[in-house]
Amino acid sequence: MATAALIPVSEYLRTTYRPDRDYIDGELKERNVGEQPHGDIQIILGTIFRNSRLEWGVRPLGDTRLQITSSRYRIPDLMVLRNTDPKDGIIRFVPLLCVEIMSKGDRLNEICERVADYVGIGTKDIWVIDPWKRVAYEETSNGLRQLEDGILRVQGTSIEVSLADIFAQLDEF
Repeated sequence: MATAALIPVSEYLRTTYRPDRDYIDGELKERNVGEQPHGDIQIILGTIFRNSRLEWGVRPLGDTRLQITSSRYRIPDLMVLRNTDPKDGIIRFVPLLCVEIMSKGDRLNEICERVADYVGIGTKDIWVIDPWKRVAYEETSNGLRQLEDGILRVQGTSIEVSLADIFAQLDEF
C-alpha cells in the first residue's frame, strides 16, 4: 500500500488550498464542506457573533487556521476570539470558542478527533452542530454531550445562543 508523501509545514503555511485543509503531522486532510445546511449555519452563527461583537467583546472568524502544535493545524468552521486577542494571520493562541458544523459525510468519531485537538490546546468551549439531526453537542469534562436545554453557552461570559433560533433561521427560505 502506497503512503502519501509528507509535506513540510513550511510548504503548508505558504500554500493556499481551495478549500483550505487541515495539516496533521505532515499530511493534508480534506474537510467536508460545501453543503447548504453547513454553510447556512456557519453564516447564521457568524452573523449572531458579529452583530453582538461589541456587547460580548468578541470577533468571529470563519475558516481560519488554528495552530494546535508545530505539526498540526486545524481549521474550525467558526472560531470566536476575544476582541483583545492579537489579529495574527494564523491563530497561535487559545480561542474563546471553536465551532464545528457537521456535513452530511461527517461522523461524530471523526469530529471528536478535531474536538480533542481543541481541548488539547486549552479551548474551554467547543460546540458541534449537526444540521441533519437538528442537535448540538458541547464539550464537557466528560467529553461531548448532547445539548439538553437548547441553549449554547460560553463559560464565564454572557454569551447564549438558542439552537431553536439557529434552526428557525435555517428554515426561513
